[in-house]
Amino acid sequence: MKVSKEIRQITPYSPGKPVAETKRELGLSVVHKLASNECPVGPSPKAVVAMKQALTELHRYPDPNCFELHGAMAQYLEVADDYLVFGNGSNELIDLLVRTFCEQGEEILTSKAAFLAYPLCAQAARVKTIEVPLTEDLRFDLSRMAEELDRDRVNNRIRLVFIANPNNPTGTCVSGKDFEVFMEVASKKKDLLVIVDEAYFEFVRTKDSFSTRSYLEKYENLLFLRTMSKVFGLAGLRLGVLVGRPELLNFINRVRNPFNVNSIAQAGAVAALGDREHLDRVCQVTWDGLDGFYLQLARMGLNYWESQGNFVLFDTKRDSRKVFQALLQQGVIMRPVINYGFPTQLRLSVGLEEENRAAMVALEKVLVEIPRTLS
Repeated sequence: MKVSKEIRQITPYSPGKPVAETKRELGLSVVHKLASNECPVGPSPKAVVAMKQALTELHRYPDPNCFELHGAMAQYLEVADDYLVFGNGSNELIDLLVRTFCEQGEEILTSKAAFLAYPLCAQAARVKTIEVPLTEDLRFDLSRMAEELDRDRVNNRIRLVFIANPNNPTGTCVSGKDFEVFMEVASKKKDLLVIVDEAYFEFVRTKDSFSTRSYLEKYENLLFLRTMSKVFGLAGLRLGVLVGRPELLNFINRVRNPFNVNSIAQAGAVAALGDREHLDRVCQVTWDGLDGFYLQLARMGLNYWESQGNFVLFDTKRDSRKVFQALLQQGVIMRPVINYGFPTQLRLSVGLEEENRAAMVALEKVLVEIPRTLS
C-alpha cells in the first residue's frame, strides 16, 4: 500500500503504562500510576450525577453545537460564547488547527521538549515543525522564537506558533513580559496564528505568568486552548476547548466533524464547570503534593524544576530507563522523558497522599540499587 514518507516516519504516541497491564505482567496487587498527569481526586460528584442522568439519552445524537456547554464555558472563562469551539480533547483541536490553517510544505513553530501532539499533527498533515531549544531553566525561549519569525519574513512559511504555558514535561511557564515582547513581533507577521496551550492553567502559582484571555482583544491572531482532562478530572471523556475570535473559529467549524463531543462529556463538563469547591480542592491537593515532593527530592539530593502543573520533572542522576523499570517492580509507574531529550529525568504526577508517599519510598529504595551516571 502506498503511504507518504511523512506518515511512514511518524513514531506513534506512547501513552503511560496502564495499571492493569502492570499488575498482570509483574504479578502485583497494588500499583500506583503517577505517570499521566491525571487528577487523583477524580471528577466532581456533581459531574458524576449529571453523567449518570445523561446515560438515559444515549439513543440520541449529542447536541452538535454544545449549547449548554457553550454557556457554562463562556461564563467560566469570561468570554463571549461565540469565542469557543469544542473538540474531542485538545489533541483534536490541535489537529484541526494544523489542517485548517496550514498547507503541505508550510511550517509550525514551537519548542523542543514540548507537547508531542504539535509535531505529530503537523507531520501527519505534511507540515514541517521548527523547534527552538528551551532556555537553560527549561522555559520556552520566546526571544529565539521571535528571531525565527523574523527570518521567515521572506519565505513566509510559518503559519502557526504553539506555546505550552505551563509546559509539559518541564512544568515551567513563560513570563507575561516576555510574552508581550514576543506578541509585538508575532502580531505584525502576515497570516500567522499564535496558540497558547493552557492545559495546566489552574495549577499555576507563579506571579510572573499570564492569562491569554486578557490579551485576546489586543491581538487578533491569538487563540488559546484549555482542557477538561486535568484539574476537572475528566480525562476519560476527551474534551478540550479552543478560544479565539469567531472569524477564526468559523474556519475550524467548517473542518470539524459533527457530533465530535459526546453527550456524556457535555453533561459532565457543564456540571464540573459549576463546581468551584471541587476545583479548589483539586488545586490544593496538587499544591500540597508538589510541596511534599520538593522536600523529599531535596532530601535525596535530587534536582527538580519547580512546577506550575500537576507533576514535577526531576533528575535521577541515573539512566532513567533503569530507574523506571526498578520502580515498576515496586508497583510505582512514573514517566521516562527520554523522547523529550531528558535521559536521566523522570516526570512524576501528583497522586493522593498515600500514593505520593509510596512513590517516594520506592524511589529512595531503587536509587540505592542503581549507580549514578552523573556526578
